[in-house]
Amino acid sequence: MAAASPRVAVLAGGLSHERDVSLRSGRRVAEALRTAGVDVSVHDVDSDLVPALTQLRPDVVWPLLHGASGEDGSVRDMVQLLGLTLLGTGPRESRVAWSKPIAKTVVARAGIRTPEFVTLPQSLFRELGASRVLTAIVERLGLPLVVKPSRGGSALGVNLVSSADDLPRAMVDCFSYSDTALVERAVVGTEVAVSVVDTGSGPEALPAVEIVTDGPYDYDARYNPGRTEYFAPARLSDAAATEVASVAVAAHRALGLSRLSRTDLIVAPDGAVEFLEVNVAPGMTETSLLPQAAEAAGHNLGELYRSLVTASLAR
Repeated sequence: MAAASPRVAVLAGGLSHERDVSLRSGRRVAEALRTAGVDVSVHDVDSDLVPALTQLRPDVVWPLLHGASGEDGSVRDMVQLLGLTLLGTGPRESRVAWSKPIAKTVVARAGIRTPEFVTLPQSLFRELGASRVLTAIVERLGLPLVVKPSRGGSALGVNLVSSADDLPRAMVDCFSYSDTALVERAVVGTEVAVSVVDTGSGPEALPAVEIVTDGPYDYDARYNPGRTEYFAPARLSDAAATEVASVAVAAHRALGLSRLSRTDLIVAPDGAVEFLEVNVAPGMTETSLLPQAAEAAGHNLGELYRSLVTASLAR
């Protein structure tokens, strides 16, 4: 007799700025799992979620929530409180990875290069005077700079600043998404994303995906086809491809991540690899990077996702 299909509850939606992307990710993953014979239901994160999970008692819960609650560990805490099996990184490790400054500090201690940065709350600008703080940032880190919310995804509130005159506007934009800004020295080079999956034999890097845009790799460029060109695998030398894979796996391990992650990196012209950030709930839409990498590696998405489910059940 064939083994019963695992029952998977995919969580998608929520109330973050990235709700629409999450819904698309959830729909795509559910479709892929169904082609692999998995019994899937998709649930929004609202007042009906706890009763639904309590009644359904799925074998695995897969959070495909982007942004707050989905990646800050809170919904993952709730899944574990219900005594259910979680696919992916646990709540404590998610909280560390969700905070970009903390994640950068952890990986730097593990010997991974990351651009020099400062983390500044909005209240500091009011207390010390915005012009003085901005002047100190430019004098210390130079230009160009990248300003981004200390927490968040999909490049919301992220700006590349080439002129000191543009820095105040970038800070205002950033603070509309978070009360704390991460400002880091911009690194020029090839931007790549390296996804890591663990189907039971330890974390393995998928082929790097190179990202080429006609401007900043912002929300519009990420999720609306046409503005961005992807190369999967990335157009890197063999040595550089090996190095970015090694760095992504090292970051995954250093942060204690589980099953899947995506690390964003820059390969400088001299070959140095710089860690930018990591994502514990990578996008799974038709333009997202992990599915592109998986297909470049020859994986059938449904079978790969089912393997992640099976590995989660085994653990």
